[in-house]
Amino acid sequence: MNNKELKQEIQQQQEQKNKTGQNSQEQSVNDGQDDTSSVESQQSSFVDYEEILRQSEFVPIRQLGHGAFGSVYEAYDREYGIVAVKIIKKENFDIRELEAAEIIHKQSPNCPFIMDHKQQKPNKLYQILILEYSNTNTLNLFAKQPQISLPSYILRTLMKQILEGMHIFHETGLVHRDIKCDNILLHCPPGTGRVYAKISDFGFAKKEDQIHEQTYFAGTLPYMSPEQFLEKALITQKVDVYALGITFYNIITHKYPVNERNIKEQQKKLAKLKSIGRPSEIKDDILWDLLSKMLEFDPNKRIATVEALQHPYFTSPEAIADVSSEQQKIAEESTYYYNSGYWHYTKYDIIPSYIFSESEIKKFIPKDIPNENEKHLHLFIFILIQLEILLGYNINSKHQKNNYKLRKI
Repeated sequence: MNNKELKQEIQQQQEQKNKTGQNSQEQSVNDGQDDTSSVESQQSSFVDYEEILRQSEFVPIRQLGHGAFGSVYEAYDREYGIVAVKIIKKENFDIRELEAAEIIHKQSPNCPFIMDHKQQKPNKLYQILILEYSNTNTLNLFAKQPQISLPSYILRTLMKQILEGMHIFHETGLVHRDIKCDNILLHCPPGTGRVYAKISDFGFAKKEDQIHEQTYFAGTLPYMSPEQFLEKALITQKVDVYALGITFYNIITHKYPVNERNIKEQQKKLAKLKSIGRPSEIKDDILWDLLSKMLEFDPNKRIATVEALQHPYFTSPEAIADVSSEQQKIAEESTYYYNSGYWHYTKYDIIPSYIFSESEIKKFIPKDIPNENEKHLHLFIFILIQLEILLGYNINSKHQKNNYKLRKI
């Protein structure tokens, strides 16, 4: 990545964040009051995560989220550019996240709808993971804004992207077990004009054939399927399908069909129901037919992701015709680059029904006042990066009173 490209990437990333108000990976770390697996914040001894990043040859830009056992930062890496870096105490790190990421990277390395875990770096006390940086938001951008009613072609595209990502995830034999709006990030690669919905957070993921009986709750209450509340629950990939059904229900209606205060009450309420009722907000009969099949209480009757993608909601002549002129235009432009072998163009980029344009998502992003201090910080970081690149220095000292020192490599 040359200096001009780096400057352009930082500026474009910053413009996205100023418009969004809150970074997507910041939300995914901090949001989770209803997560049954979350640990209460605890007072602990101070840890200088920025110094840990510098010692691992990152340039820390800003903290995205913080918990009792670690932190997530936006940072600059020499090899990958702008990334998200997760730092977790080794004794609290769940190896399943890394194992799941490695399986996905090996079997489906080029799926744009699954968050890419790029690398891990060695450290005596911490597990350091380099993740793809998501620069736009999470699905909560739509779910938590009641005034938003997504046009049919945008909703269909979002659902298709996410179902495709989930299908590829399931092809690896994994069950995610924590699908929710917080864990589906929206990313717009700078300069592409496209937005990808990306499934993230593999901390609960596990091989389906290794889950015989669930011995503890994994997931977030409103998204958990009825079978997950059973005493001897058999957990299959169908729990992810149900959670996706709740996710789609949420971005359409801005509410959950069942959302009780605790596990016991949620279980009791679901036990009384035979099915999820159709909300008044969903007018499309074909859409509701798909959602009702995803929200089927009996996992043996519940639709699979591969079947969902073949549903008339996506395959009927009306669905195929329901694309915008901009989707058509981007697909046509992408076809040349894809056929010419440009590595960052995938087969999905030439299909209009998979394309979510950047101009469309901008209509839904709250117009927050830009944070001038943050803009100045990014400019300062950019200048430091240029010094490192041009002079062969390594930024590797504590940040004290806005005073960075440079150490010669």
